[in-house]
Amino acid sequence: MNNFFDDLFGKIFKNPAKSPVKHKENYAVKEADLEEIDRWIETEEAAGLFDKVYRSYHLKRTGINESPQVHLFQSPYANGFAVTFEPPFTAETFSKLFLAFSRRILALGYKQVSLDRKMEEINNQVRVTEKFYLKPPLQAPVENELISQLFGNVSIEKISVDNKPSYLKLLVTVYSDRLYQNAKPFDQMMDRLFETQHG
Repeated sequence: MNNFFDDLFGKIFKNPAKSPVKHKENYAVKEADLEEIDRWIETEEAAGLFDKVYRSYHLKRTGINESPQVHLFQSPYANGFAVTFEPPFTAETFSKLFLAFSRRILALGYKQVSLDRKMEEINNQVRVTEKFYLKPPLQAPVENELISQLFGNVSIEKISVDNKPSYLKLLVTVYSDRLYQNAKPFDQMMDRLFETQHG
């Protein structure tokens, strides 16, 4: 009798046990963790990692692959990069870099819109995407003046597969709306994102 109901429910609900996992939630970083990141950004370790990623980014633009490996996104409306999890990163420093990027973008005058975590099952692997979404501050339009979009909207993602870090991605999308000033150059944002006080 049990099998009859199992089969019936399986036909009605397409066997929910077999459907891939998909879950999304908002979350917040503790104030103490943010303070720790702000202190970490000033360390030699952070400066070394920022320098390595920035160097890889610039070499990639000239066609040279360097470790850690960087991938470029370039189009008229979106620019960005992704950095692969590999030495010299540890899982801890990779997570710190993700938070550090968000702190640096906030320091450019941005407002955090959201921070969420998405879990999904893809080809029997569990992929977790943590994502900051940041926008320029809202401004009331002033007559005959265009609104500043700073560099555009910024998303920062940390992707893990089966609990192992995979890559970090930062993407800047610009408004093409005529109410807005042109976005500031992406290169300028990169310089600000990676500037270090050391060396």
